[in-house]
Amino acid sequence: MKLIPVNKWGDTAIRFRRSERITNKPWFQGVLLLCCVVVAMLLANLPFTKELYKDFLSTTIGLFASTPEGRFSFLYPGDMTVEKFINDILMTIFFFTVGLEIKREIEYGELSSRKKAALPIIAAFGGVVCPALIFTIINHGTAASSGWGIPTATDIAFAVCILTVLGNKVPVSLKVFLTALAIADDLIAILVVAIFYGGHINLILLACSAVVIGIAILIRKLGEKRGWPYILLALVLWALFYYSGIHATMSGVVMAFLIPATPRFNKTYFDNKWKMLNEKLMEYDGFEGDKIFPSGPQRHYLREIQRLSEGTVSMSYKVERVLSPWVNFIIMPIFALANAGVELSAEGFLNGFTFNPEMGSVGLGIALGLILGKPIGITLTSFIAIKCKIGEMPAKASWPMFFAVACLGGIGFTMSIFVDTLSFGDQIPAITEAMRAGGKVAVLLGSVCAGILGSLLVNLVYKIEHRSN
Repeated sequence: MKLIPVNKWGDTAIRFRRSERITNKPWFQGVLLLCCVVVAMLLANLPFTKELYKDFLSTTIGLFASTPEGRFSFLYPGDMTVEKFINDILMTIFFFTVGLEIKREIEYGELSSRKKAALPIIAAFGGVVCPALIFTIINHGTAASSGWGIPTATDIAFAVCILTVLGNKVPVSLKVFLTALAIADDLIAILVVAIFYGGHINLILLACSAVVIGIAILIRKLGEKRGWPYILLALVLWALFYYSGIHATMSGVVMAFLIPATPRFNKTYFDNKWKMLNEKLMEYDGFEGDKIFPSGPQRHYLREIQRLSEGTVSMSYKVERVLSPWVNFIIMPIFALANAGVELSAEGFLNGFTFNPEMGSVGLGIALGLILGKPIGITLTSFIAIKCKIGEMPAKASWPMFFAVACLGGIGFTMSIFVDTLSFGDQIPAITEAMRAGGKVAVLLGSVCAGILGSLLVNLVYKIEHRSN
């Protein structure tokens, strides 16, 4: 007979709680994405996996119906591949959560007042314009010129991951500043994608989209707090955006700003209702015997308390809380696996990072934009804003440490790769694919270099300032 240790299940529960605590760590998402990047690169370059990897991403998916005239697709377009499904549908959910986060920060958080928002927004604007200028100067008049939006984004997951590892070497005020900057940067990146990286605009479908948005605003004004009307409108809006020429993912951002941010029950109603339900709960204490809790009537009032609590939390907050784990630990890793897999070769590397009068240099423009453009743009515009008294310097922060943290803004990964997938669409397909592949390599290398540079400078500045104190 096998003896089972008494603490077997206790140890299992402890291990589960430890794993749950790890996933809640701020650095975990960045590490997970980095692992997915490595896996994607291996899949795209190992001889026995690279063809399978390409074939899988290019596999056509959809719902089809057969008729005497032939087969036609519905719900999904007939050209929907696995890669397109990830970038056009799953990323819509990602942009929806980004929109919810931006909306929350504008209403309650670091962008909720002029004083709080001024410096991060100005810095984010500088961190977008400067890399775009560097890319444009290098690639002006070449086939690569349309990729100027690639090096303008900051990936908050990796930036927060590195800030967490650096610990107390970075003042808390600078951590808050970089987080707020990344949120403002996301908002600017969303506008860039919507305005500059859509297709040819279909004005009729765009007008229909405006009608759908108007309906969403109307039902919100009428006090509709149930989720299903907004889900239905979101699906219709996605389809209209997809076919109108505006990138479909933007529908997620629009709906994020349209769903109610106010709860169903206000504080006064909650206080009065809670008092009444609590009194009823106590009134039936011991109703079916002293050892039975909750009794039958008490279970009813507990359900009413649960309904009251749920109605006191806004739909916006509830949806963000439900979707965030799915986005952080499933959708974003899938996006990395699908888009970070670039076949590496010496020829491709040289083509991406050497300048050609006709093709330009995608890699050079992106790398310099992320490594130099981001910190210079963020620091310069922040310096001007602070000297003009438009913004305030983060507490206990020096300019050397400010610049070191600004270098971490050059970690572009997610949004930069996403913009890369939308760029160079007017070229010959083979050239477009080569430029996008070179762009992805440059994003990865530039982001790694920006992360390393920022970390080294933070440690160096901390040692110098700590020694002087």
